[in-house]
Amino acid sequence: MIKSNLPTKSRGTYTLVIDLPRAQTIRVGALGAFRFPRGKYLYIGSALNGLSARIARHIRADKKLRWHIDYLLAHARIKEVWTHQGDERLECVWAQAALAMPNARVIVPRFGAGDCNCAAHLVFLVE
Repeated sequence: MIKSNLPTKSRGTYTLVIDLPRAQTIRVGALGAFRFPRGKYLYIGSALNGLSARIARHIRADKKLRWHIDYLLAHARIKEVWTHQGDERLECVWAQAALAMPNARVIVPRFGAGDCNCAAHLVFLVE
């Protein structure tokens, strides 16, 4: 179980470290269906209206599928959550840094990046 010590109304940027236990095809809303390899993923997001509430929603199993990440999380497990509290929107900086790692791959172009010019905010880490 992941527990949070974040203040209720804190704002900031977060990374979900996700494990997909087996390769599978997953429909990601309007983006379509994609083949996801089994393994580790990083999802980078921001929550300017409540970091703890956003993370709690991601962890919750019973939720309406609203964001791209919801479709993946219906099949995967969150292993860790990394956070930064602050008013700056750092998700694009973090996503670009993650994508610059030599073992990083984009599986779904534009995943989580509908409001920016990033390749994606979901990064697959090749082992």
